[in-house]
Amino acid sequence: MCGGMETFPKSPSELVGGLRYFGRMLDKIRLRARGDLHSDYHANLGHRKAADGAMCNFLRIDYEQLRQHVLKGGSDEEILEWCYQNGRRPNEGDLLVWNNFSAKFGWNDFATPTLERRKKELGISDRADIQTMGDLFDYEEGRRK
Repeated sequence: MCGGMETFPKSPSELVGGLRYFGRMLDKIRLRARGDLHSDYHANLGHRKAADGAMCNFLRIDYEQLRQHVLKGGSDEEILEWCYQNGRRPNEGDLLVWNNFSAKFGWNDFATPTLERRKKELGISDRADIQTMGDLFDYEEGRRK
């Protein structure tokens, strides 16, 4: 996936309104709509068992409705507020739980086999420092050496 003039979504660790991953999900929607999202990302867009699906479930938002709303425009913060109005508004404890879950996604959980398979495909199985899906995304997208 690394190469020429590809456009990558934000890092999963970037925060919007104190929430990890949300900005990345919106970036992927926008990039796909412009035709700038690498096809490797398409299968997991909004997928129930991938990070997008977990994020939408956490916010009690339908991915397709979110996608349509994002394409109308607005800042990440405005779209997050829309999610809070149309889904649920997490409290401080909810944010703590989500952010810790998303920071560790792929570390000793249901996503670990996917993480290990991708590391093997990339020839980096020996990289003990890449322990989560976020680590892997940052590596694949050139934010981590």
